[in-house]
Amino acid sequence: MVLPKVKFDQKKRVKLAQGLWLMNWLSVLAGIVIFSLGLVLKIELRKRSDVMNNSESHLVPNSLIGMGLLSCVFNSLAGKICYDALDPAKYARWKPWLKPYLAICVLFNIVLFLVALCCFLMQGSLESTLAHGLKSGMKYYRDTDTPGRCFMKKTIDMLQIEFKCCGNNGFRDWFEIQWISNRYLDFSSKEVKDRIKSNVDGRYLVDGVPFSCCNPSSPRPCIQYQLTNNSAHYSYDHQTEELNLWLSGCRAALLSYYSSLMNSIGAITLLIWIFEVTTTIGLRYLHTALEGVANPEDPECESEGWLLEKSMPETWKAFLESLKKLGKNNQVAVEGADEGQAPEAG
Repeated sequence: MVLPKVKFDQKKRVKLAQGLWLMNWLSVLAGIVIFSLGLVLKIELRKRSDVMNNSESHLVPNSLIGMGLLSCVFNSLAGKICYDALDPAKYARWKPWLKPYLAICVLFNIVLFLVALCCFLMQGSLESTLAHGLKSGMKYYRDTDTPGRCFMKKTIDMLQIEFKCCGNNGFRDWFEIQWISNRYLDFSSKEVKDRIKSNVDGRYLVDGVPFSCCNPSSPRPCIQYQLTNNSAHYSYDHQTEELNLWLSGCRAALLSYYSSLMNSIGAITLLIWIFEVTTTIGLRYLHTALEGVANPEDPECESEGWLLEKSMPETWKAFLESLKKLGKNNQVAVEGADEGQAPEAG
């Protein structure tokens, strides 16, 4: 049983070849789009690399860049094959390589689908990456005099301003770390000494936040210190002053940003994958239609094109049998090699 079967005459074969030639060159442009999307995502991740403690987050953009390059190569080659299919002499050169090439195209489409799927599934690992990275970055906020960490204050401040967020999960995260450098603390002050002594780790903790947590939409000047002390400020209630600080944490804000970006990239990649699968199916029909020409000297004769020479169950059964035969042949070869070995000298 042939699945599914389509009859082609010379005119239909020419139209199919011309249509596939155009589709393959459009697929080259699609490959450039995939490459560009991977590059954009990689650049965006690099921008926040200081608050992302995981190199695995670059797996998706690297895969997109690689698949984009492969798409350009494969579809350029397929376009050349479709162009040469109109000339029997030129097509004869491609004929022995078409089956392996189609198998590679099928493998390429499977991998492209998995990459598109990863754009949606990698968001879970991205959340943990951001959580650990932001927590680590906030600890180094005060180290403005330490080589390699002196830039972290600016990074965190710009992040909180750009994404309108504060802390990891919220502004209270700043209460748990010493974000003010010892360089700017007066250790002769009783208040400073008492705060340091009251902490087990000897850290200077305050119920305050950096200036970058302030919301410019607040009608009153920003309150950064003694945030939970209502009596320290006139007409102030920290539970109702919602406009004073950014309430959302930077982890949620960044995750929302990257999730939206990766969902868009995943959707575009899936659409391109559908187009690539359609092109591969068309190339298979062209291949079988040209193979089915009974008399090459009569180009006007009809031929049949199909996707699978047999039904799906029969094709799967034949594939499994070929794997079994391959395994038996390898086993026989190994046993033959073992029997042919000379006995070791006693």
